[in-house]
Amino acid sequence: MKCVCVLLLMSLCACAEFAEACSCSHTHPQQAYCNADIVIRAKVVGQKEVVTGIDTYGNPVKMILYDIKQTKMFKGPDGEIDTIITGPSAALCGVHLDSNDKEYLITGNLYSNGTLRVNLCDYIESWESLSLTQKKSLGQRYQMGCECKIIPCSVIPCSINDAAECLWTDWVVEGTVQGPQAQYYTCIKRHDGSCSWYRGAAPPKTTVQNVQDP
Repeated sequence: MKCVCVLLLMSLCACAEFAEACSCSHTHPQQAYCNADIVIRAKVVGQKEVVTGIDTYGNPVKMILYDIKQTKMFKGPDGEIDTIITGPSAALCGVHLDSNDKEYLITGNLYSNGTLRVNLCDYIESWESLSLTQKKSLGQRYQMGCECKIIPCSVIPCSINDAAECLWTDWVVEGTVQGPQAQYYTCIKRHDGSCSWYRGAAPPKTTVQNVQDP
């Protein structure tokens, strides 16, 4: 039995065979920014169910199409994103977005037909829940760290294998993926080619930093 979320969403969801739920590994917001084709701030203005094809059993493949109003593009091609598509339920990696004037930070990837599809493995958060540092990092500061790689630590002991990596320890230290490193730190490349955590509310003045890990 093939993984449904891979068939329908072509996502990075880690779906176990016969599993009904969608499972994803946690991603630091900077890493999500760097991995995404599109990073926008937007709110939902409408939604509807659409049929995007037929599965191998002859059943219609249903998805949820959200009409959105983009208020800011942090990363992406020229032009405005006005729709996104996702699975019909969380079990199929679908994302539920409210349409009560709530704004979101939305990351996702464009597929060959130009469709922006999002799923539970993408970094999607309400705008109000983001820290000031996260909001100011969207763009220059996160982009400066895209040559680095952030490695999540889920179980101690854990370590990095390359100088161009930063170890993300929020989960094991704070018991949450929304800890200090996610909210206030950026992994930035230093002058010697290694990467290290940088803290601050404004983008660094130079492209390299010498700082200590948090």
